[in-house]
Amino acid sequence: MKIYPINTNSVNPYNKTYRNVNAPKAKSSNVDKIEISNVAKALHVVSDYSTERTEKVQRLKKEIHLGQYQVDARKVAENMLNFYLH
Repeated sequence: MKIYPINTNSVNPYNKTYRNVNAPKAKSSNVDKIEISNVAKALHVVSDYSTERTEKVQRLKKEIHLGQYQVDARKVAENMLNFYLH
């Protein structure tokens, strides 16, 4: 049994690809570039807020440990009502 190639013109498309080795290469800027979005900038502000919050939490923990922390029950109740009613 003999197999004949179909529609092959004995052409190798890779033979026509020439590479000019002596041609000067265009300068490409391979410099990394970083852009900080507005959202990332806003998150940076949040990190400052979390630092303040951490300090407040530490202060409250100390007051609770020493028995000096006082809870205003009326204010807690008002805030709970405002939360659930609005």
